[in-house]
Amino acid sequence: MDALAISPSTIASLVIALSFAAGLNVYATVCTLGILSRLHWVILPGNLGTLDHTWIIVVSGLLFLAELVGDKIPGFDLIWNALHTFIRIPAAALMAYAASSHLTPEQQLLVTLAGGGIAAIAHSSKIAARVLVTPSPEPISNIALSSAEDVGAIGLTWVATHHPLAAGISVAALSIVLIAALWWTFARIRTGLARVFRRMREPSDPAHRALP
Repeated sequence: MDALAISPSTIASLVIALSFAAGLNVYATVCTLGILSRLHWVILPGNLGTLDHTWIIVVSGLLFLAELVGDKIPGFDLIWNALHTFIRIPAAALMAYAASSHLTPEQQLLVTLAGGGIAAIAHSSKIAARVLVTPSPEPISNIALSSAEDVGAIGLTWVATHHPLAAGISVAALSIVLIAALWWTFARIRTGLARVFRRMREPSDPAHRALP
């Protein structure tokens, strides 16, 4: 991928795919990008090439190893992912900003917002899946889900740097599906909570009291 010949649409597609990967596992995404650039397998656009610095690769690699373990411990993974709300989304937006540094300020702003938004979708979907899986008494499902996210982040990063348009379109379509799924899930939760509160109020409602 020639960084000098990348069009705005290609940059947008690349950012969408990489931001989704960062929403799943930002450390794996950053480390993979750094290694690919360091080995000269890809030319990262804009200022994203700074990720191939040794200290960035080492630090992100160590943090990835920490997440590789912590993210697979039932219960602790919910705390870990909740805290990473303040890391994955800003990091994805920062990578989007760096990747689009050669675009116009207006285009760069749109790409940056898109990066943060896509990462938020991926991150929110990841947390929703963990909330459903973590209560399971066996740890296998939690480990399998976490491993799939790790592989997905690394694989999507590789595909995005080699086939950005295909990766971006696929992730955009998946994001629409995930938004619908999250909306449906929250609607079900809201309906369930409303029923619970309504039942809690019924005994104290004079209209429902038995006549003497």
